[in-house]
Amino acid sequence: MDPLGAPSQFVDVDSLPGWSDAYEAKQLDCHQSPVEKAQVDVRSPFPYRKDINEKIILWKGDVALLNCTAIVNTSNETLTDKNPVSESIFMHAGPDLKDELQKLKGCRTGEAKLTKGFNLAARFIIHTVGPKYKSRYRTAAESSLYSCYRNVLQLAKEQAMCSVGFCVINTLKRCYPLEDATHIALRTVRRFLEIHGETLEKVVFAVSELEEVTYQKLLPLYFPRSLEEEIQSLPYLPADIGNAEGEPVVPERQIRITEKPGVPDDASDEEGLETDLSFIGSHAFARMEGDVDKQRRLILQGQLSEAALQKQHQRNYNRWLCQARAEDLSDIASLKALYQTGVDNCGRTVMVVVGRNIPVTLIDMEKALLYFIHVMDHIAVKEYVLVYFHTLTNYYNQLDSNFLKKLYDVVDAKYKRNLKALYFVHPTFRSKVSAWFFTTFTVSGLKDKIHYVESLQQLFTAIPPEQIDLPPFVLEYDARENGPYYSSYPPSPDL
Repeated sequence: MDPLGAPSQFVDVDSLPGWSDAYEAKQLDCHQSPVEKAQVDVRSPFPYRKDINEKIILWKGDVALLNCTAIVNTSNETLTDKNPVSESIFMHAGPDLKDELQKLKGCRTGEAKLTKGFNLAARFIIHTVGPKYKSRYRTAAESSLYSCYRNVLQLAKEQAMCSVGFCVINTLKRCYPLEDATHIALRTVRRFLEIHGETLEKVVFAVSELEEVTYQKLLPLYFPRSLEEEIQSLPYLPADIGNAEGEPVVPERQIRITEKPGVPDDASDEEGLETDLSFIGSHAFARMEGDVDKQRRLILQGQLSEAALQKQHQRNYNRWLCQARAEDLSDIASLKALYQTGVDNCGRTVMVVVGRNIPVTLIDMEKALLYFIHVMDHIAVKEYVLVYFHTLTNYYNQLDSNFLKKLYDVVDAKYKRNLKALYFVHPTFRSKVSAWFFTTFTVSGLKDKIHYVESLQQLFTAIPPEQIDLPPFVLEYDARENGPYYSSYPPSPDL
């Protein structure tokens, strides 16, 4: 803590000038008139958006000193990397950070994991691992770096964070060309703010003096501060500007739509299609592998091979995923029936389902399934556990077994493989019987993963109380039924 009266070393993000501030001041000084919309013939794929620019801050300084909701730490797979950013964060956060990182049991390239900020001004630290760059594996490196930024932003959105301070994730040690990496960073943030801008108030790019030059050069391409700057920047945009979310586009993975179905294209197009059909569309003229009607008949007759069945299932899942990403699911999200919390004793992500928050008879259950896929797709790539609170549910919250069967059939194999435990909290006798029938006769492989938990004290033996956000009504119910649980950790805000 700073001595009384001494100035704080931490910097409040609200005190920093925004990306547009200096430019607008310059425009006023020069008395330059903005370009009228009628004069613009060609618009940039990243058009001038004042509302988005107001959220962006470029700041030359140490990310560890930012007073914001979360800052980003770039590290290695064991979260022990020694680079200037990490060392500063460790120094200012204090020794408790190292202890908490050991509980995370590492982090894969492209993933993002959350810890407290401890002695930092920032409440949280989001740790991510940038890729090692080799020119012959450029596509993989681009995809991994995109995942770093996208997963950090997704985590910030899920945790309802107001502001995020980004360091430059690609370190010199990992040999990623600074300019190439900056293009990915800026366009990923831009696309995220276009889609989810209401969830974040400020995004700070904390850079060094060398990095500042590159960011100053490239920021106008993705965050033009006027129509004039938008037009001037257009020729300097790279050929690959990613997809609608900023993700790098691999040409051979694009869906090919033919204007004349039945007329074969040249052989080179066919070779490109065979490399990856996982993103095939639902359009009537989208190319598909083989005779689809014949495949469906063979599936019904049990004659299709296991590999072909898996391909068919993967295509179906990807259609659901694409729809989930395109659909407005804010009404389902507002129920707060599914959310990510901390990690269990084995370092696995904990996802919470609150049964009482699911008004089955009042909501569109297909949208609920889409929301589940939207939230869980990036969680299920690694080991995770589910905690289902059956507490105080009634008839209007009971999920139909047909819906659960459909969900189980639709989700990708990774969901089933990486689900390590399902904690069924406060079950009733009827719910236990229903679960037994469902896991015995409807789905396979789930029964051994279900653990019935009668009290929170029992749950805390697997998941520490500080690692799970509990709805207040669950705490109150458990205190009435099983006696109060005394913990130094306060209950979460009302969910």
